[in-house]
Amino acid sequence: MYSLAHRTAIPLIVVAAAASALATGSASAQSWPASPVRMIVPFTVGGASDTAGRIIGQQLGERWSQKVFVENRPGAGGTIGTEVAARAKADGYTLLLGSSTELAVNPNLYAKLNYDTLRDFAPIGLIASTPMVFVVHPSLPAKTVADLVRLARARPGELIYASSGNGASTHLAAEMFKRAAQVDLLHLPHTGAAPAVVSIMNGQAQAGLHAVPAVLGQVRSGKLRALAVTSAKPMSLVPDVPTLVQSGYPSMDVVIWNGLLAPTGTSAEVLSRIESDLLVVLKDPQVQKSFANQGAELTPGDGRLLGQLIRSELARFGQVIQQAKIRLD
Repeated sequence: MYSLAHRTAIPLIVVAAAASALATGSASAQSWPASPVRMIVPFTVGGASDTAGRIIGQQLGERWSQKVFVENRPGAGGTIGTEVAARAKADGYTLLLGSSTELAVNPNLYAKLNYDTLRDFAPIGLIASTPMVFVVHPSLPAKTVADLVRLARARPGELIYASSGNGASTHLAAEMFKRAAQVDLLHLPHTGAAPAVVSIMNGQAQAGLHAVPAVLGQVRSGKLRALAVTSAKPMSLVPDVPTLVQSGYPSMDVVIWNGLLAPTGTSAEVLSRIESDLLVVLKDPQVQKSFANQGAELTPGDGRLLGQLIRSELARFGQVIQQAKIRLD
């Protein structure tokens, strides 16, 4: 039988345990990181995600007085590296530099994935977005998007667009445009952006939508003609090129975005620390310049904003993929 004194002691023990847990969590956040941090990039060295990871990793490492090393784990459209991050220990020492491809596109594209974006990851912050440029071969008699649409309608099923692969952002953006403009373009998939861009330059394909870094040099040299960009606003790197929104396609605000995430279960204190430090890093003028030189626009946002973006993009790309009947096994 419990005495009054015994019953009174129980809540005191609970309060003491809660206070101890809070103190432990706070101490854990304060002592973190006590060793190097791994940032997984699920794509090859030199790509947009890799570049973003290295810029951010260096700056965060300086703030934490610990090395942040980028681990490239490419393959299967980013799914291999993303799965590695999802299965990592949730201790704050493994992060994912994710993009719209593996977080929003792939869950709709693959019949089976060994990770679930919403279940397996805790969003930390939004980093940047990279628009695409709608390019055509210079010999094509189209100097505007309207010209291309008229040409495509006059020659249905004849014009070919080159993408960096089935289900890639470049493929989905073109399919979105086809539906918005009500034109029939043929799809020529490749194994990456470089061969796709080459196929447009050599005339094997006539058009394509590709990330700014992949085509900027060719546009400036006249080897490709830029008709529009997919950002909401014109880009400073190609200031004379209008947006697809300005060209009459309001649904074509399509960018490849990057964000930082951690495995679900990472402590709230550590997530908050990384989030706040990331937002500080993204305000650094040198970081802003580095991203601008890559054709990317910094779009700093906290974990809540990144989470909202992931949910909306999952729905958006899901609709596009279903309409276009795209599926990968």
